[in-house]
Amino acid sequence: MSQRSWSFANAFRGIFGKELITEDTWDELETALITADFGPDVTEQVLDSLRADVERHSVTETKELRGMLRDAVEERLAKFDPTLRLQNRPAVILVVGVNGVGKTTTIGKLANYLATFQKRVLVGAADTFRAAAVEQLATWAERSGAEIVRPQQQGQDPASVAFQTVTRAKEEDFDIAIIDTAGRLQTKGGLMDELGKIRRVVEKQSEIAEVLLVLDATTGQNGLAQAEAFIQHAGVTGLVLTKLDGSAKGGFVLAVQEKTGLPIKLVGQGEGIGDLTGFTPHVFAQQLVG
Repeated sequence: MSQRSWSFANAFRGIFGKELITEDTWDELETALITADFGPDVTEQVLDSLRADVERHSVTETKELRGMLRDAVEERLAKFDPTLRLQNRPAVILVVGVNGVGKTTTIGKLANYLATFQKRVLVGAADTFRAAAVEQLATWAERSGAEIVRPQQQGQDPASVAFQTVTRAKEEDFDIAIIDTAGRLQTKGGLMDELGKIRRVVEKQSEIAEVLLVLDATTGQNGLAQAEAFIQHAGVTGLVLTKLDGSAKGGFVLAVQEKTGLPIKLVGQGEGIGDLTGFTPHVFAQQLVG
């Protein structure tokens, strides 16, 4: 799966433009990793590992160091399996995340992505607390060629919309059902209770294949803090990172997997309907480091 070139490598160009490794090289590399939102722990671990390898192999040139950094990033990213688990029919995907991260548009793009693999997709508009979310999802569903289950009245119980979605997906032999969920209620507890209710209703009919948490890459570590309640309570199985094209915080991609223990399964790098792709550690490491 090809992925577009992002703006991350700019942070490393000055470092690897010089021929020989000096103590300044390590200082500049540390600054670049922190700036790219690797976080202090991952930065320290990566630098310690690189210093040891440089010494062990008597490496003196920055071009070799660049290759070693690329390999180190890829190795860490590849500890997590980015494969979407969609063997069941219908494969039910719950999409969760705080409002504003691009959750609803991500569902439209995901439906389009899955359609390229000749999958029949049904989406369920279970974010019934926002009328705009239902209309937005309907627009994206139409653009992607997916069908949609709407609430029968405004403010309908989200779990009942989820139930109707899975029922129709089974009756009409859809391959995949993607269910949108609320990103904000009056209290976090209420929101997690609502998600738990959706899960229970769905699981009475079908196993849940994936619970995908959408994160906005431009918010970096702050966005992760906002989403911690979902990770703790919603049974998240994988991450979707949006808005990577506008972010120089590429290290967040590595840091978020290591902090959460969850794989990144999809990445969005543009506004178009085709701008959501599967995540490939090898390609990402190349584009991150340059």
